[in-house]
Amino acid sequence: MKGLKNLLIALVLIISVFGVIGCEEKGPAEKAGEKIDKSMEDAAKKANELLGK
Repeated sequence: MKGLKNLLIALVLIISVFGVIGCEEKGPAEKAGEKIDKSMEDAAKKANELLGK
């Protein structure tokens, strides 16, 4: 039972470390993707305004 408890503790720590690593600063590709998303949203709003929706 002690081995299982140590294994669970190790898994939780490993998952926590990967979670912290995944939350680092945004890279250039992610920033570019966000700009594209924003542009598409703006274009959709303008299209809806022109179509009277």
